[in-house]
Amino acid sequence: MADIFERLIKNYGPIGQHRERAHGYFAFPKLEGEIGSRMKFRGKEMIVWSLNNYLGLANHPEIRKVDADAAKEFGLALPMGARMMSGNSNYHEQLEKELAEFEGKEDTILMNFGYQGIMSTIDAVCGRHDVIVYDAESHACIIDGLRLHPGHRYVYKHNDIEDFEKQMERATALIQKQKTGGILVITEGVFGMGGDQGKLKEIVDLKKKFEFRLLVDDAHGFGTLGKTGAGAGEEQGCQDGIDLYFSTFAKSMASIGAFLSGPRVIIDYIRYNIRSQIFAKSLPMPLVFGNLKRLDMLRTMPELKEKLWSNAMKLQKGLKERGFDIGKTDSVVTPIYMKGGVEEATAMVMDLRENYGIFCSIVVYPVIPKGHIIYRLIPTAAHTDADIEQTLTAFSETKAKLDAGAYKVEAIPDMADAR
Repeated sequence: MADIFERLIKNYGPIGQHRERAHGYFAFPKLEGEIGSRMKFRGKEMIVWSLNNYLGLANHPEIRKVDADAAKEFGLALPMGARMMSGNSNYHEQLEKELAEFEGKEDTILMNFGYQGIMSTIDAVCGRHDVIVYDAESHACIIDGLRLHPGHRYVYKHNDIEDFEKQMERATALIQKQKTGGILVITEGVFGMGGDQGKLKEIVDLKKKFEFRLLVDDAHGFGTLGKTGAGAGEEQGCQDGIDLYFSTFAKSMASIGAFLSGPRVIIDYIRYNIRSQIFAKSLPMPLVFGNLKRLDMLRTMPELKEKLWSNAMKLQKGLKERGFDIGKTDSVVTPIYMKGGVEEATAMVMDLRENYGIFCSIVVYPVIPKGHIIYRLIPTAAHTDADIEQTLTAFSETKAKLDAGAYKVEAIPDMADAR
């Protein structure tokens, strides 16, 4: 019999294999100081493009006060226990009611985390005879939820409606053959890597041709898209056609937690059958109060979303004018596509951080194919015109170096913290 630990030590995985050079710098970096567009990294000030703080609420003085006051009044322990047993409160139910009204749905259930929540939603909704049809570029939390599903699943090419119809025909044929089960379609409001919106309207329109229910994970659309900020469904004019609307508090609201909105009878079923909430401690009261305040500001301060979009458009326009490929983004998520290997990418990241004061996330193999590099910039309402101009200059100069071969190195530079 093999020692399971021995196998793990022999193969740390495609990312973990670089840990001895990367830890604390390329992976698990530590940003310090007040949350904002500029923070400290290893003692140096950086313009930060890697924070999920779209509306700039993380360090807003009104938010800080509500968070602090709620922590002082309730502590982090209340309520104790899972909501079904002893952890419910009027405030949890108030937040659910306000979210349901905001999203135009009958009811809402709160969840402790987005990743955990979407996985458990899929598990609660789908039985072994049901078929799931999903977008090929769905987030890892959706993929892990699919792994829990004992039934069939069909994947369609990313945002390809023609292929979506093909997979729906396959799924429909299987259901007809089984003579039992139904179809759940899963996609995203905004795909967090490429920034393109899911084809929600086109999918909803196909309910006339196929019988299915639609679950949308709108982590990046909630608070950033739509006239009121209600998300990608509102933006595309098809919110009523989304059967289950899921999002997180971790992006536009800069908090912790998640929610699922939909028909009251279905949300009530999920409330009594979703294992990750039935068997987990309730969302702490300071987070509930903080999220109530954040939702109120999201609804009543449209200038936050306007500032976010102003910054995003300046950044994206500036990149395109300088010849950068930012793909098909139609959200504030701003990818920059380049060519190069992992070693070149890390050398470029070092140059951006050490010599230009730019901190942003980079995606390389094995997340994307070899020879490709994606920088993902997350603009926020807190960024300034000066931040944007300095960043555009930095990328122009480092891209020229990349193209000239200045970053060709044999190995990832060793920048790891001592452990």
